[in-house]
Amino acid sequence: METTTKKKYIYWQDEDMFIGYLEEYPDYWTQGNSLKELQENLLDLYQEFSSNNIPAIRKIAELELL
Repeated sequence: METTTKKKYIYWQDEDMFIGYLEEYPDYWTQGNSLKELQENLLDLYQEFSSNNIPAIRKIAELELL
């Protein structure tokens, strides 16, 4: 059985374009003519960032305070 991983993203519509970014990578925005196209572009970004082929990518993490 295949498991599905989900990643949160933030998006908005500006006139006829959908703009968004992965919550984990807020510095890297993309866009699409439709919500589906935006989601495809976000998936492409995530796959590229996950490959570790790009140095110095800034991301958000969570720190547990004791």
